[in-house]
Amino acid sequence: MDQRTLLITLTGPDRPGVTSRLFSVLSAFPVTVADIEQVVIRGRLTLGVLVAYAGGPSSGTGTTLGAMWTAVERVAEDLGMEVELSTGSQAKEHRRRGRLSVSVLGATLQPAAIAGIAGRIAAAGANIDRIERLAQWPVTCIELSVSGADPGSLRVELAAEAAIQEVDVAVQRTGLSRRAKRLIVMDVDSTLIQGEVIELLAAHAGCLEEVAGVTEQAMRGELDFAESLRRRVALLEGLPAEVFEEVRKEVVLTPGARTLVRTLKRLDFRFAIVSGGFTQITDGLVEELGIDYSAANVLEVIDGRLTGQVVGDIVDRPGKARALERFAKEAGLPISQTVAIGDGANDLDMIAAAGLGVAFNAKPVVRQAADTAVNTPYLDSILYLLGISRDEVEAADAEDGVTSTVTSPWGRGA
Repeated sequence: MDQRTLLITLTGPDRPGVTSRLFSVLSAFPVTVADIEQVVIRGRLTLGVLVAYAGGPSSGTGTTLGAMWTAVERVAEDLGMEVELSTGSQAKEHRRRGRLSVSVLGATLQPAAIAGIAGRIAAAGANIDRIERLAQWPVTCIELSVSGADPGSLRVELAAEAAIQEVDVAVQRTGLSRRAKRLIVMDVDSTLIQGEVIELLAAHAGCLEEVAGVTEQAMRGELDFAESLRRRVALLEGLPAEVFEEVRKEVVLTPGARTLVRTLKRLDFRFAIVSGGFTQITDGLVEELGIDYSAANVLEVIDGRLTGQVVGDIVDRPGKARALERFAKEAGLPISQTVAIGDGANDLDMIAAAGLGVAFNAKPVVRQAADTAVNTPYLDSILYLLGISRDEVEAADAEDGVTSTVTSPWGRGA
């Protein structure tokens, strides 16, 4: 006997009891529930129900469908809603393998952007099964569930379209592999915080321009990081140790940093920072934000003044990747369950090693190497890549009595 499916779609004003009424009617007929999807946009409900039933010449299908259709139409009329019905074989309705999540982020989303993204998905022979909004401020983010596409080739196509439309697009496999990422490892300078700590120190030493030039070369990958660090630190020789307190007051968190850390900690994620900067600054961030693990360089101080030297091993590009591996081991997690976030060439190895590598307002070389790039100025946009919605964040904040007012020595960034 042939197994067939029937798609029932109700649309109209949202009100209590719609779902209950529809399924009470369906319970009187020999059908099983194969799938359900529902969305409400500005008070208007769309409810889709896919039911399966036995087909074939001797099944009495026509009589059953006719009676069910009449009953469903009566419910729709009572509720002031519209109803559509479409049939098909179960084989044709079955979703294709290769489920992907496509996140689209932008300060604003124009129709042309959605058209471009959807067009590229269709051109790849894939299908959009579902669309959901995850956030509407401070950025808009929608998530598309896509089936039937190769993730590598689709990522390339959508990255090209994202550049044209000036939006961010992330392509990830859905399912447990996405939800299982439990350790976030983040760069500090120009990622967790705005600007570069060594430049703040250099401003106090009167050598900002020279240090900034070397920093830019290192970030572009044009200069070995360890050598660039030694050159810059040497210029700080003689600064009094009291400068660290002054610099801590000047550090400003990236907008959304507090929300990102707070939300992930609620969800029992582990959070780590790894920095080419200095423990004299990062240790305060660890305490302030409740960060689990950290690694950074140590500036040598003798007799209350900086010597212009770094103590111990330098946390450079391979050092950051080793730190990620060490943190994962301490947390009892495989590397596949890690997310690495950075902006410069010094972050490339850890971004490549992590289960998900994110380039945050990054240099071109990093954007090209990362799994996805986020170019909005809000660090908590990364939550949406993990499938966490703005509504969920705000609901959790409300329960905990958290507000956006920040009175921290680290500045704003809630």
